[in-house]
Amino acid sequence: MAQKLDMQQAQRAIDTIRLLSADMVEQAQSGHPGTPMEAAPIAYLLYNKYMRYNPKNPDWAGRDRFILSCGHASALLYSMLHLSGYDLSLDDLKNFRQIDSPTAGHPEFGHAPGIETTTGPLGQGISVGVGMAMGARFLQQRVSNELFESTIYGLCSDGDLMEGVASEAASLAGHLRLNNLVYLYLDNKITIEGDTDLTFTEEVATRYLSYGWQVQHVEGENVQDIDRAIAKAKQSPRPSLIIARSHIGFGAPNKQDTHDAHGAPLGAEELKLTKQFFNRDPEKTFVVPTDVAAHMGEAIKRGAEQEAAWQQAFDQELKTNQELATWQKAAAGELPAGWDDLPKFAAGEKLATRQASGKVLNALAGKLPFLIGGSADLGPSNNTTLKDEDSYTPTTVGRNIHFGVREHGMGAILNGLAHTPGLIPFGGTFMIFADYMRPPMRLAAMMGLQTVYVFTHDSIGLGEDGPTHQPVEQLPNLRAVPNMTVIRPGDANETLEAWKATIANRQGPTCLILTRQGLPTLDRTQYGAAEGLHQGGYILSKEQGDLQTIIIASGSEVTLALDAQQQLQQEGVGTRVVSLPCWELFEKQTQDYRDQVLPPTCEKRVAVEAASTFGWERYVGFKGKIVGMQSYGASGPIDQLMKKFGFTVGNVVAQVKSCL
Repeated sequence: MAQKLDMQQAQRAIDTIRLLSADMVEQAQSGHPGTPMEAAPIAYLLYNKYMRYNPKNPDWAGRDRFILSCGHASALLYSMLHLSGYDLSLDDLKNFRQIDSPTAGHPEFGHAPGIETTTGPLGQGISVGVGMAMGARFLQQRVSNELFESTIYGLCSDGDLMEGVASEAASLAGHLRLNNLVYLYLDNKITIEGDTDLTFTEEVATRYLSYGWQVQHVEGENVQDIDRAIAKAKQSPRPSLIIARSHIGFGAPNKQDTHDAHGAPLGAEELKLTKQFFNRDPEKTFVVPTDVAAHMGEAIKRGAEQEAAWQQAFDQELKTNQELATWQKAAAGELPAGWDDLPKFAAGEKLATRQASGKVLNALAGKLPFLIGGSADLGPSNNTTLKDEDSYTPTTVGRNIHFGVREHGMGAILNGLAHTPGLIPFGGTFMIFADYMRPPMRLAAMMGLQTVYVFTHDSIGLGEDGPTHQPVEQLPNLRAVPNMTVIRPGDANETLEAWKATIANRQGPTCLILTRQGLPTLDRTQYGAAEGLHQGGYILSKEQGDLQTIIIASGSEVTLALDAQQQLQQEGVGTRVVSLPCWELFEKQTQDYRDQVLPPTCEKRVAVEAASTFGWERYVGFKGKIVGMQSYGASGPIDQLMKKFGFTVGNVVAQVKSCL
């Protein structure tokens, strides 16, 4: 911990943070000045006294983390990064919210150094923080107690705590007793529509106490009060919530404590009055006093010394700690030799792809020690349990995470785990519940995080549970997300290859779409090799004679396509079957390859997939047909459902003939 606070020095720095933030919003004529102005004392203490970080190496693995969950207060974060010596210039601050500027309207991971995660959708940031805390604890207990003793700090607002995802994640954090997690809540009593009394009168402290958190109350302007609270939180055996009674737009004489300070610039005249309140020249903008710059710039030297000491300890421990050496390679993105040398499935065996996935996952877990995850209380159904591995509990940090019935929270926690160097996190649930976790999935895709989603019970084929559990529109929904890889394998060996593609994909999240029902394992001596999955689509079964039509299918409908092909070719119709388990991988192939698989000259095509038909037009064109779902499903045995909705050989053959 740093030296005792010089309160006069601290106050000058805090006021500079406030006015820099207000100037940014005023210059852009867009943004949120009020929250940065009220939160400046907290941010100052964290960056100047409590957090371990090196501005010149923002990715230092031994650092603490700061998450601005109320991402609309981004001007606060940018002010802190600039003043603390990160590579973010005053000109960058002046270009706040402008195209191609690193200072975007909400903090975006990868756009500027020091931004730990993308925030903006409220509740996501503090929920990601739970995953980061879980990841840090995992590394601390499984790799090195000394090197990974990190703290995750989060700044949150009323809106964050209103969102359900925050409740899900906070509940799990309390259960796991994540004592490396400290949240500071800006209790300013203001929302966009007015006073929080309109909608939010609960006892937040009581709720978090019930979750198992330590809770403290402080005055948001009392720097020493906040200082003591953070110090106490650092000693807590539980996660901590510090409730700061703060004042939005502090120092703005006509807008403090009003919603007018939230989502719009203060205005030129009000900003001048605010600067006068802080004894600053009202005519000058983006002013960083020399003494403040020197004081805040001490973070550069401090951070370099902290990292150097950490690196020395790292180098010493590396000599004897094999786990640390293994982690070092994983953190660098290296996969161990032979990780993908996995046994294939025997032809003829009937196996649900969820079952095949479970077998592959366990084989991979033996080779990839930092593969970690679980399920939203559906482990036995999702086949996501790692055998012979401990559970992640309050006392034991194992690789099996029990997320509970918290799909939304699970998605956000996976993002936090993915932000932890070396870890490859996965989470499972029924595919229909992908809807519950879409916001963090979208953020994972936006950030390029390697998160893995194991979605089972992938179609109306799950049967009797009925339309509430039968995904229909989820596949096209997921395919619509940029940088999301969606793979729906057609048998056990395609599932094996799907996992290989998933582990190799370091640029974004992957969805594995898996069946409940058993599927025959294809004899690859008769059909195209399952490795074709890595191209997204491939010729599974060639036509006999001249090519007249192509049946394109994914997942459980691949076998149906093969059965239809057999009947058509017996009738002299040259039919090709293409397995298309992953549109995204297929679109990355060369045009020549795609034309080989789907020749442009063959326009008579039929797509078969037990999901919404939306999007298949790109592959079948105007002259093709789609056998898919045009409605919700129904409750009943699978055979009856497939017949009712047209997933039969007879109907597929009829659709092909209608094209011809």
